[in-house]
Amino acid sequence: MSARRLKVVLTRRLPDAVETRMRELFDAELNLTDRAMDRAALEAAVQKAEVLVPTITDTIDAALIEGAGEQLKMIANFGAGVDHIDVDAAVARGIIVTNTPGVLTEDTADLAMSLILTVSRRIVEGANVLAAGGFEGWSPTWMCGRKLWGKRLGIVGMGRIGQALARRAKAFGLQVHYHNRKPVPDMVAEELGATYWDDLDQMLGRVDIVSLNAPATATTRHLLDARRLGLLQPHCIVINTARGDLIDEAALAEAVAQRRLGGVGLDVFEHEPAVHPGLLNQPNVVLLPHLGSATIEARQDMGDRVILNVMTYQNGHRPPDRVIPAMF
Repeated sequence: MSARRLKVVLTRRLPDAVETRMRELFDAELNLTDRAMDRAALEAAVQKAEVLVPTITDTIDAALIEGAGEQLKMIANFGAGVDHIDVDAAVARGIIVTNTPGVLTEDTADLAMSLILTVSRRIVEGANVLAAGGFEGWSPTWMCGRKLWGKRLGIVGMGRIGQALARRAKAFGLQVHYHNRKPVPDMVAEELGATYWDDLDQMLGRVDIVSLNAPATATTRHLLDARRLGLLQPHCIVINTARGDLIDEAALAEAVAQRRLGGVGLDVFEHEPAVHPGLLNQPNVVLLPHLGSATIEARQDMGDRVILNVMTYQNGHRPPDRVIPAMF
């Protein structure tokens, strides 16, 4: 490869240390406003970038890729999920796609566990009552939630984050159940005390908490639809820190309205940043603004991983986090 510096275009503002390092290593064009690029701005970006660094807020579809200049050779995604990128279209054009797997595993698992605790013990509901001046003193029957010890947690998607959540859940005395395309290795299952279900429907009717930790694909869209929501026990809690379209949000709102669920904790939404109005201002629903990887350490690590992938490509080698279409 030539010593000439690659033209790298960032679609969003990244941590200062990451942007500074990118300016040192590449001909990096920054987005100092941190406003998501509209379609016209993205079209302009792919006409000049040799490496595009998008985020989840950017739709990198087949039409955008088809209209890209011949100089675009790499899409180095800032994030693990690539459902906003048409990987097949990129690969067909000879464009390398990379992501940042692994670096946000622990942070997202922390948040999922936090939502489980928060919804189960009605923490936000109680804090809101106190802040509004409604706390009149302790009562034996007031604001009772449900304890976690001994409850069954059903994890849908037992990858890195699912396993990290399972370790936390085990420490809280939860019984771990999971559904995945295939069982985890015996050594992992033994460590976690995890029970495998090849049939998702059978698992859903037997657990007290469901946590979605699967990637967004054509086969996982609305994985939790109206029919499957109907399989859950009425005290069951639904947690989603993965991707919004894993749940049919309208069906979820209806289940909440009919009090057919014990509670809901969401960090992602089907039509993000919009949220179904039926989920707003519900006492047993906790909604967060996509905080899964929102730690200083995770965002720095994500940026470092993007830099590693771009540098590896610039040096004429295969990037370590290259995305192969068959994986998704």
